[in-house]
Amino acid sequence: MKILVVGGAGYIGSHCVRQIQKAGHQSVVLDNLVLGHRSSVSDDVPFYEGDLGDESVVQPLLEKEEIEVVMHFAAYAAVGESVQQPLKYYLNNVSATLHLLNAMRTVGVNKFVFSSTCATFGVPEKLPLVETMPQGPINPYGQSKLDIENALKAIGDAEDFRFAALRYFNASGAACDSSIGEDHDPELHLIPLAIQAAMGKRNVLKIFGTDYPTPDGTCLRDYIHVDDLSSAHIAATEKLLEPGTQLFLNLGLGKPYSVKEVIEAVEKISGKKIPVEIADRRPGDPPSLYADPTLAQETLDWKVGYDNLEDIVRSAWNWHSAHPNGFAD
Repeated sequence: MKILVVGGAGYIGSHCVRQIQKAGHQSVVLDNLVLGHRSSVSDDVPFYEGDLGDESVVQPLLEKEEIEVVMHFAAYAAVGESVQQPLKYYLNNVSATLHLLNAMRTVGVNKFVFSSTCATFGVPEKLPLVETMPQGPINPYGQSKLDIENALKAIGDAEDFRFAALRYFNASGAACDSSIGEDHDPELHLIPLAIQAAMGKRNVLKIFGTDYPTPDGTCLRDYIHVDDLSSAHIAATEKLLEPGTQLFLNLGLGKPYSVKEVIEAVEKISGKKIPVEIADRRPGDPPSLYADPTLAQETLDWKVGYDNLEDIVRSAWNWHSAHPNGFAD
């Protein structure tokens, strides 16, 4: 199949592009390079610079490249920023995505894989999270993703439109050959922040809250390797060949790890002590989020290759060690 990867120069998108190629499909990338890195995409992959919401760019691209499936990774995804700048998130994550869907409809592309999030669940009443639990986002980021999930359901019920909404937990790690990895500016994710602190690239690592109702008082999260997310996307794409497919699936390990456990794992692998500072809780942070990935495993015949935190952290450490300045190297 020929797959348009929107946001394909970003962290998750670039890893998925590589996995698509390895699986024998063809990928085409659309990215505005606001957050992505051109050098993360191989020169043999067709690349278009542009915005996902610009139908004057997307529509002819879909036709010219004879795209069969669209994967969408081009959302803004910083919870704290979404609380401070909600309009930015609704314009890009909701409005621009609807324009992308409209361009697809205009040219007859009816298969869509959407990067959703566990943030659509808000603060869950029970854990682990299963797909049928109530969704009640507590921040604009999670709400923007839920809005698109609801739109996909409505479109799929009205016409022959097939989709998979894949709810990520915490994407992490880097390619096994350390050729690409995580490089954000500013960096907001815990594992690379801890690695930067271990490397001496930042003076201190802040722990936001140690008074949560968790075993060690810090937030619990489910860390899933970026290549395992990619393999789930490819499996979902193949499921979309079946008419009427509408999938809402949780993608995680199903094992929660605390902030302190992540720090300990980075210290063990790096051999460095990480300086930490206790800070106030951040608005919009639930105490605990982790998945029951059973439905995704059964529906997609999907298995993870990285089934523990240390292996995930080690892949990230190898990338950052080889590329201390990220893609600038």
